[in-house]
Amino acid sequence: MTERIVALFARLMFARYLLASIAALSCDFIAFLALDHGGATPAVAAVGGYAVGLAIHWIISVRFVFSMAGGPSPVQRVGFVVSALLGMGVTMVMVSALSALGLAPAIAKLLSVPVSFLSVYAIRKYGVFASA
Repeated sequence: MTERIVALFARLMFARYLLASIAALSCDFIAFLALDHGGATPAVAAVGGYAVGLAIHWIISVRFVFSMAGGPSPVQRVGFVVSALLGMGVTMVMVSALSALGLAPAIAKLLSVPVSFLSVYAIRKYGVFASA
């Protein structure tokens, strides 16, 4: 019975994380498109958009996804930023490379989303917020 409860909790956490990611990605993509249309290089637009999405994701994650008594610790804050930098790096490299191959920057950004999402989720779930 406890195994079922743990499995259910894990699915609910993933669902909350997915919703948080969708909200953050929406803000990320709006900022990305604004920067891209403003003349920024694809890499700069990718980093700028990711930074906006990161701020949104942090707020949602600590309040609704990884509930913790007393809030996040300093180590968790640093871990969140480090995992975000990894995701940002993945995004920047993929957007730059795919854009250089001739894909539209927006399409390149969309293709980078699942890779970045799954990488960062795993780091946060099993590392940063493992005790949550």
